[in-house]
Amino acid sequence: MHSSVRVCVPTAAALLGPFCRDCRSPAQSFLGRGFSWSPLRQMSMWNSQETCSSMPPRENPRVLITGGLGQLGVGLAQILRRLYGRENVILSDIKKPPAHVFSSGPFVYADVLDYKHLRELIVNNRITWLVHYSALLSAVGEANVALARKINITGLLKYCTQTPCPALCGKSSFNSFSVFSADHLGLHNVLDLALENCLRLFVPSTIGAFGPSSPRDPAPDLCVQRPRTIYGVSKVHGELMGEYLHHKYGLDFRCLRYPGVISSNTQPGGGTTDYAVQIFHDALSTGHHECYLRPDTRLPMMHISDCHRATVEFMQAPECQLSLRTYNIAAMSFTPAEVANEIRKHLPFFKVTYNPDSVRQNIADSWPVRFDDTNARRDWGWAPVFGLDELVSDMLSSIRDKRTNEGLPVS
Repeated sequence: MHSSVRVCVPTAAALLGPFCRDCRSPAQSFLGRGFSWSPLRQMSMWNSQETCSSMPPRENPRVLITGGLGQLGVGLAQILRRLYGRENVILSDIKKPPAHVFSSGPFVYADVLDYKHLRELIVNNRITWLVHYSALLSAVGEANVALARKINITGLLKYCTQTPCPALCGKSSFNSFSVFSADHLGLHNVLDLALENCLRLFVPSTIGAFGPSSPRDPAPDLCVQRPRTIYGVSKVHGELMGEYLHHKYGLDFRCLRYPGVISSNTQPGGGTTDYAVQIFHDALSTGHHECYLRPDTRLPMMHISDCHRATVEFMQAPECQLSLRTYNIAAMSFTPAEVANEIRKHLPFFKVTYNPDSVRQNIADSWPVRFDDTNARRDWGWAPVFGLDELVSDMLSSIRDKRTNEGLPVS
């Protein structure tokens, strides 16, 4: 089989169809020969248009972003629309979008727990890239473990654990997944649909995927993880499932471990690193911030512009350049005291008091203080633009302009 062609034989539903997109032969031919399928690693259709072969470029990707109204989705959609065209990037969520988001490009309702509807969206819109942003953040997840488990994991293989497929394993399709109950369905739905439709799938991971037994300074790509939050557990689960499906079935799975992401465009959403967003709003609104972490709590952070750029560059990278499926990406690492001191260079009278919250402090103490992103820099050229001083200047300027435009006072 030609090395630039990707083979996807995912679920029984896909096997019963005549062809998998970009496969060289009918999927049913595996059944007819009684063939025990164990494919070699294949290149996806997208690599042919990048740098791995001399084949002519193909059409732009068709992108669906789930959980698109969170911190990252809207900004990523704007960048991808500039690159690939407004109509080729579809934003989705279960919430009503603001008017400016709705008018900026295609938006649809999509619940990652609804397999049938998600499948219809992918098929009807000829989706080729899927960005799965639906998740509950660390502190929110600890407050509602059942909901976090349902959204973060359940929305990734419902169908493939329920459909008989004797040709693949003799009992049921992907029988090794049967240990995951109905509680494990958003992430599994997304994985299954990506397999069935030969999609390039991006699922973000996080600093929260590490635990107290992980190396902390720095944390490498490959090490003991064992997180102690449901958010982190769900992220490790996603990393391992995606890598398993890549190595066994050729899924073009891609994952970046984000540090704390700092943006002026969205309000804090319940993450342990969200003090690093709230502190800028408080500095310009009241001149005082009460921090829920100790002043010496060091964590890796990143400006949202670097986060978006890393995601796009990673999705564009030819598969032949990737030595891993899950990469750390790093930009800076700082403490609450350090970012407060940097803010005081602009606002000398800014005050910070510390009232550590036991839940968030315990979470932060279990996480790395720095990421080792050597592999991302080597494999696909990752390099951040924003350091701490650039981040602070940009955040203060952006939030000041926003408050002024809204007629709000500025401290």
